[in-house]
Amino acid sequence: MDRRLLPLLFALALPWGGGARAAEWQGSLRGTGRLLVDSNAPRDFTDTRTRGPGTDLALSVLGVAEGKGTGERAQVVGRYELGGRKYVDYANEDTLVQAGALEGSLALGTEWGVGAEGHAKDRRGGSRAYSDLGTSLFAEYAPDVRLALRMRLGARRFVYRPDHTADFGGPEVGVLGRYRLSPHHTLSVFGEWGSRRYGPFARPFPGVSAAPERRQDGALVAGAGYTYRGPVKLSLTYAFQEVSSNSFGETALRHRLTGSAGVRLPWRVTLLAQGTLGLARYPDGIFLSPEIVLVEEDEGQNSLSLKLARPVSAHVDAELSWGLWSTRLPRNGLSYTRQVFGVGFTWRDQD
Repeated sequence: MDRRLLPLLFALALPWGGGARAAEWQGSLRGTGRLLVDSNAPRDFTDTRTRGPGTDLALSVLGVAEGKGTGERAQVVGRYELGGRKYVDYANEDTLVQAGALEGSLALGTEWGVGAEGHAKDRRGGSRAYSDLGTSLFAEYAPDVRLALRMRLGARRFVYRPDHTADFGGPEVGVLGRYRLSPHHTLSVFGEWGSRRYGPFARPFPGVSAAPERRQDGALVAGAGYTYRGPVKLSLTYAFQEVSSNSFGETALRHRLTGSAGVRLPWRVTLLAQGTLGLARYPDGIFLSPEIVLVEEDEGQNSLSLKLARPVSAHVDAELSWGLWSTRLPRNGLSYTRQVFGVGFTWRDQD
């Protein structure tokens, strides 16, 4: 873990000093290795009239460490991921990705709590290298096990290495609510707004003459979700995102519907499925940052992924996976399609 996180971890642990009982710690480790067949290794947008990029083989590895410490009134939760991908032909798309999150909270009585959280993701290599950092303070209200509300105030910094004119930073506010209807059914709502300030000047709108000003976007996200936990695990989430910019060609409106399911099949096989449908509209008629769309939404607007997993020992699962991602930019004549087939193993250990 980044040494810069150690002072924060120490600060969050201070409320435990002098507690009535020692902290209880839990942790887990997981490692995954896969051989992949990637139909669009460079994740290129292409003209719909031309032939897309070729297929390439890749080796993917991922390690995940999670830990939680619980004291009399305080709790610290941490997560760290380290992953890499090595291609055969597209060596310039080899990537190393690190991601970490740390959260500390302190209970104030039986219903209220406060805390701090931070997260970071750093992608090196490839054509879309970036760093995404965020931190916030939050307050929680949980009068019983059914209802939980969280309000947060923080800041975010995004650095896009291929084009630093896309770097931004600014404050964010958000709210998250969860209500458990029963042990099996849960509803949630969420909302977030952020002000994104950029370094370069905004692109002027056609036919409008005005003094140059720095580009600034307002990013709004709002949505709701439903989760069912029983013999079958289901979740469904709708989100609306509006990025309103004073720079021509950077405003976008998006609707996203995401669903996931997990079910046990015969012969101890587990099937996991996830799909996303997206609808985008660009009021300016064009959108000038297609790569940023992929970075922030991970894979594009529309996706479908399936994974079959079966334990081969007490700690090892064999896995077979397939994923499809695609999107199209209206009026730009550009589309993005990618399929990934994978076979591999996952090892896990838990305290």
